[in-house]
Amino acid sequence: MSDQGVANSAAARRETIARLVANPTVDVLIVGAGINGAGVFRDLALQGVDVLIVDKQDFCAGASAAPSRLIHGGLKYLETGEFRLVAQSTRERNLLLRNAPHVVHPLRTAMPTHSWWGGIWPSIRRFFRQPAKIDDRGVLISELGLTLYDFFGRHFRSMPRHSVMFGRRVRASLPDIRGDVKALHTYFDAAITQAERLGFELIDEGCRAHRGAMGLNHVDLVGADDASVNFEDQKGNAFTVRPRIVINAGGAWIDEINRTLGVETAHIGGTKGGHLIVDVPAIRRQLDGRMIYFGTPDGRICLIYPFMEHVLVGATDIRCTDPDQAICDDDERDYMLEAVRYLFPKVEIGPERVRYRYSGVRPLPRSDADDPGQISRDHAIVENRLGELPLLSLVGGKWTTFRGFAEEVADSVLGRLGRRRELSTEQLAIGGGRDYPHGDHDRHAWLSRVAACCQGDRRLAARWLARYGSHGETVAAYCQGVEDGLEPLQTLPDFTLGEIDRVCRSERVEHLDDLLFRRLPIALSARLDRATIEETATICAAALGWSDERRRAETARVATLAADRHGVRLDDSGSAMAGNGEPA
Repeated sequence: MSDQGVANSAAARRETIARLVANPTVDVLIVGAGINGAGVFRDLALQGVDVLIVDKQDFCAGASAAPSRLIHGGLKYLETGEFRLVAQSTRERNLLLRNAPHVVHPLRTAMPTHSWWGGIWPSIRRFFRQPAKIDDRGVLISELGLTLYDFFGRHFRSMPRHSVMFGRRVRASLPDIRGDVKALHTYFDAAITQAERLGFELIDEGCRAHRGAMGLNHVDLVGADDASVNFEDQKGNAFTVRPRIVINAGGAWIDEINRTLGVETAHIGGTKGGHLIVDVPAIRRQLDGRMIYFGTPDGRICLIYPFMEHVLVGATDIRCTDPDQAICDDDERDYMLEAVRYLFPKVEIGPERVRYRYSGVRPLPRSDADDPGQISRDHAIVENRLGELPLLSLVGGKWTTFRGFAEEVADSVLGRLGRRRELSTEQLAIGGGRDYPHGDHDRHAWLSRVAACCQGDRRLAARWLARYGSHGETVAAYCQGVEDGLEPLQTLPDFTLGEIDRVCRSERVEHLDDLLFRRLPIALSARLDRATIEETATICAAALGWSDERRRAETARVATLAADRHGVRLDDSGSAMAGNGEPA
């Protein structure tokens, strides 16, 4: 297949490194390309700032690839009196529903309650930052909390206010829910289907917006000398950057990055959040598109909601000192499965139902709080000095508020550079959310136009709309223009050969796992097996010029990551195995 005019990522990477070798000066260096770094990078690029973002892994490969995949206002933050954070989060949630409609969607949420009066005294204690375990949020406290939640979410509102049902209506809605549930409150938040794709789109958009904006993944930070920061890529290419400002957006790795730069800090006290992708049709049917947000007897908050063809369950909240070793272990898996059995005691669900698991370390501020759940999810800019240079560490934050946090950081940077903001990102569409077809008429017209590029196949056009948003039209044109571009994959018939080829060539894919785990939701949808890995590796090898030896190394790398990080092992027949060794 030829690239047919699609931007060649490999050539762009070589050009970027060559430019830095020739002229290492940039206004801003961002170390860490998770969602905080990506948001700041895009914002600064849109203001015409010369900015470089680098990451030792892929873009959005750390904790940003391991969230609960919720875009939410943080209902539980009301209990600790963090009203400003709730107001900002609900507002940013509503903005993301408008700006990224291709990946952010409304999520109807149900909250079961077991009593009328439960949780009042513990909630008062938590509001005043006193330790308290809440194992039952009753009807009264839930009604009060959701009324406040509706109030804080009034700006840019696009979803209904909360409601409540009782008694037999609860049983009719959720037949297998535990028998002591008295009421079911329903409210709306949002979910993000492809968080990693949105992160990549932010970086891609920044690079396209301004020639002085550059992004590099899979680059190691070596150290710093005076006003210079030194890097080396995986091929041994060394280069130096001389920035005016350094931003550390390394998330859970912030203190490690600062140490490598020669600055000792203790900003981060992260906690590990584990999640499961579970095959449990009985619960998926009853959920009927809803998330259930519920408390467990030990006072933890858990959630369960339909995700792709399975059900997502989360999340744990465990102290973690080494983010490189963060995995969702068997104890976490068993804890979350027990939480599901607590809520649905009639449904059989064991480890053999787990198809995929993942974990990430939240970049929370260092805290002495006994309960990790009590640590604030707010964000802050912490300043240190790297010689004469400002070193700004981005502590905290979450997917929902990344744009607002990025705006705060960008405004601070612009002030330090003596520049003014040229463009607001508040209502600026992101990636495939730009020119997204809203409403039945626009959607019908878009599908008809794109289907004409794929032999009239409206189902394929609809899949591309769901996967890429408005960029699906570019995907269709590319697939139409290359040989066999519309042919479906043998192992993944809802993907085409041209589609995979285009992603490899134009979306900065350096390793096979960049494609399978982040650019496309193949691993996340629990469809990794040996045949899929081999087929996609063959396409990647052709697109990126890999040798047979490199292709074999990439398939082995993915198999190792699947087993060690996600509990998916491949047997000799090529089938995927669940984490307990049972066939998936």
